[in-house]
Amino acid sequence: MAKTERQKMAAGEWYTCLDDELEALRVAARAAVHQHNSLPPEARGTIGPKLGQLIEAQDAIIEAPFHCAYGINIKLGHHVFLNAGCTILDCAEVIIGDQCQLGPNVQIYCAEHHKDPVKRCVDGLEIAHPVHIGQRVWIGGGAIILAGVTVGDGAVIGAGSVVTKDVAPGQIVVGNPARSLPPRHR
Repeated sequence: MAKTERQKMAAGEWYTCLDDELEALRVAARAAVHQHNSLPPEARGTIGPKLGQLIEAQDAIIEAPFHCAYGINIKLGHHVFLNAGCTILDCAEVIIGDQCQLGPNVQIYCAEHHKDPVKRCVDGLEIAHPVHIGQRVWIGGGAIILAGVTVGDGAVIGAGSVVTKDVAPGQIVVGNPARSLPPRHR
């Protein structure tokens, strides 16, 4: 039996994002995000009610505004803090470990679009790779984490960095593309 586009997406295979089932999931996520971003802070709490039904979160705090593609692929550990403007395009699993802090406007992208313009624009082909962030990681404001990246426990990603490769535990990376900070600057 042929896989659905959602099953292909979850399996890390090429899928079409123009699929009706995936669009319905994105519509539900947009409604949850809208509620989260529109509620007054005292009514929203740490995470809006509808968003809390999509995202697997312990006692995370998600500041508004926030955006995600599906929500159902996001898992947040204990005491995670996402500052205002964070975007997580969770076409694959995104796991953020305990006690992580993401600065404002951090972006996490799981999808890669096909390089062939017809397959990309007409067929809507993309492939998704998970992003895993260990425990006690600090990600500075405006940083971008690309598909397939794993960030080890206790790592630090400098503000504005673009992370294209895995980051070792305890490593400090900065720049575009992100690279290890020389010892004299730590």
